[in-house]
Amino acid sequence: MASPATAMASASLCCRLVRLPLLVPYTRRPSPISTRCSAAQSPDAVDREYADLNLRPLYPNEPTEPPEWKEVFEDPLLPLMVDIGCGSGRFLIWLAKNSGERRNFLGLEIRQKLVERSQFWVTELGLRNVYFMFANATVSFNQIVSSYPGPLSLVSILCPDPHFKKRHHKRRVLQPQLVDSITKNLCLGGRVLLQSDVLEVAADMRERFDGYSDVFEHVDCIDKDLRCDNEGWLLENPMGIRTEREVHAELEGATIYRRMYQKTRVVSHQRCSSVQWTRELSKQ
Repeated sequence: MASPATAMASASLCCRLVRLPLLVPYTRRPSPISTRCSAAQSPDAVDREYADLNLRPLYPNEPTEPPEWKEVFEDPLLPLMVDIGCGSGRFLIWLAKNSGERRNFLGLEIRQKLVERSQFWVTELGLRNVYFMFANATVSFNQIVSSYPGPLSLVSILCPDPHFKKRHHKRRVLQPQLVDSITKNLCLGGRVLLQSDVLEVAADMRERFDGYSDVFEHVDCIDKDLRCDNEGWLLENPMGIRTEREVHAELEGATIYRRMYQKTRVVSHQRCSSVQWTRELSKQ
């Protein structure tokens, strides 16, 4: 039988245990309905909250103004090649130095530090036929290129970001709006070169331009020197120099899928209306 002292200690401990609060997992309380609704009612609320960071100008979602062409090119009336998503710029600089054709070269890139470095190289090399711009080509291509005083003779989109997840496909650079702008601005006889080491991406770009069969023909139908495999992909690089991504991909054993189109008919109006453009985005 327990002693009176032991019994008293046990009773005291039981009392303390009973008074301890019950420990339960923390559950986040849902936000009040008014708070949740306010974000939807004020889509710019987040921008205002972080306004002091001034981030919006760092990512060009609004159309970029074209440059003063006389200031960036020695002869702004020469045919123009535009490389969309030009990356480091080495590919375009090599062409500017070594191409046998008299042509101007414009690189559009969304990573500003790459643009700054590319333009530094151009200045150091003293080249007056190549220029790089910080721009989102999807929204800025038409505004930039339509102001160029000479003809747009070649557009290249080489190994763009694949954005593999379906919900991110709308971020791929070659959207209907851009295809329509290229089609409208390209001169008669001008060409478009598409290239990727990801078959899905190459096929997606191909499908978009195949939809303009009344405007474009694939170059193997026009130039028999440009040979294709049985599925219509060009067997050789028609530019004479590989892009950096192309070099790495081929070293890893990847296949490069290429298509080149030539504009054989003039398009008199935009193919994609803003309604069609919005509808296609909503499907992705």
